[in-house]
Amino acid sequence: MTNEFVKGQKFNFANEVDYSAGGIVSKNVLKRPTGNISLFAFDKGEGLSEHTAPFDAMVQVIEGKATIIIGGNPHELVAGETIIMPANITHALNATERFKMVLTMIKE
Repeated sequence: MTNEFVKGQKFNFANEVDYSAGGIVSKNVLKRPTGNISLFAFDKGEGLSEHTAPFDAMVQVIEGKATIIIGGNPHELVAGETIIMPANITHALNATERFKMVLTMIKE
């Protein structure tokens, strides 16, 4: 049994993860040696502190609103918007409202 979404069945990302008061919830969509797709729900005010990753990562906002800071530049994203965080560039994330996102990371 793997901790992934069921294959061959339709789903809606917004319904697949619930918010946790004062917390962050994540769920693996697919997890492979070549990359991962993860679904996250952030309560308002939660976030990820500044860090770097060795691979490009794409954030797709499914619900709500967040500020994503890449190389010191803030970007406000709302549901339906997407941004790519480049490898080896600092980035951070803050939920300005409760929000859900899909994170896709492709390894080289």
